[in-house]
Amino acid sequence: MSTDPATHELLHDILKQVSRSFYLTLNVLPAGVRDQMGLSYLFARAADTIADTDLIDRGQRLKYLNQFRAQFQTHKIDWKAIQEIQAVLIPHQKDSAESILLQRLEDCLKLYETYSAGDRERIQWLMEVLPNGMEMDLTRFPGESAGQLTALSTLDELDQYTYYVAGCVGEFWTRMVCAHSPEMARWDVTKMSTMGVRFGKGLQLTNIVKDIARDLHNGRCYVPEPLLQEAGLRPADLLDEDNLPKFRPVLNRLIQLAMAHLDEGWRYTLAIPRSEIRQRLACMWPILLAGETLKRVLVAPDLLNPAVNVKAPRGTVYRVMAITILTCANEYVATAYWNRLKGILSEP
Repeated sequence: MSTDPATHELLHDILKQVSRSFYLTLNVLPAGVRDQMGLSYLFARAADTIADTDLIDRGQRLKYLNQFRAQFQTHKIDWKAIQEIQAVLIPHQKDSAESILLQRLEDCLKLYETYSAGDRERIQWLMEVLPNGMEMDLTRFPGESAGQLTALSTLDELDQYTYYVAGCVGEFWTRMVCAHSPEMARWDVTKMSTMGVRFGKGLQLTNIVKDIARDLHNGRCYVPEPLLQEAGLRPADLLDEDNLPKFRPVLNRLIQLAMAHLDEGWRYTLAIPRSEIRQRLACMWPILLAGETLKRVLVAPDLLNPAVNVKAPRGTVYRVMAITILTCANEYVATAYWNRLKGILSEP
C-alpha cells in the first residue's frame, strides 16, 4: 500500500467527516492495517447508504448497489457509473455524513487504486460478499412499514443473513491482519477465519435483538417464522408490546445463539498473541459491549417499543475500555468479566 502521507491524511480526513466515533475507534488498530480497515468501512457504509436511500424505489437502489459493487470486480473504475450514483443519490440524503461520503466516493476509490494488489484483492472479496446482505434486505423484505411486515423463513436463512452482513467481516479482518502482522502470520488462516465468522455473527445477532422493534416497524422481522410459531406467535403479533412475555422464550433462544457465537469470538480474541495489545482491545471491546447489551435486552420491559433504544450506557462503555486498557488487555481480568456476563445470560 502507498505510504504517501498525503494519501493517509486524505483518508483520515474523510473518516473524520463521515464518522467521528469510528475514526476514534480505528486508532486502536495496529498501524499496519488501520488505513485498509478505514477505507473498507467507508466502502461498506457507502453500499449501505445506497441500499437504505428510501426516497428512491427499490429497483433503483438495487441497480445502484450492484453498479457500485461492480467497481470491485474489475481492474478499472467506471467513473461515469460512480458519478451517476452520486447524481441520483446525493440529493436524497437526510444525513449530512451520508451525503459527504457519497460526495467523496471518487476520492475513496482513487485511494483504493493506490493499495497493493493483495489489499485490493481482500477488499474486493469483502465488497463481493457484504452487499449480499443489503441485497437480501431489498429483495427479501418488500415493504417499508409495519403494514407490509415480512419475516425470515428459517434459522438457516437468518444464519446466512448474519454471515453476509457481519460474519464475512470477521473473515476479512482475519485475512487482513494475517497479511500485515508478523505475529499473526503464524495463525492457521482458515481455522481462525471460521472463528472470525462466528464472532461477526454474534455481533449481528446482538444488533438484531436490540433493534427488533424498529426493524418490525420498517417491515422487517429477522426472527424466523418457525421460532415464532413454536411460541404461538405471528410476526405481526410482535407489533403489540403486550406480547413481550410470550415472545421471551424465542428472545432467550436468540440470545443464547448470539452468546455461543460471541464465546467463539472470545476464543478468537485470546488466540491473538499477548504482544498484539491493540488487536486484542479491538476484539475485546465489541464482545464485552455486546454482552452488556444482551444483558439489558434480556430484561428490557419495553423491548418491543420502537421508541426505546436498548444499549449499554456510556458509563459502561468507559468502564469496559478502562478495565481492558489499564490491564493491557490481560486475558485473566477480561475473561473474568466475560464469564460474569455469560453467567448472567446463561439459559435458565
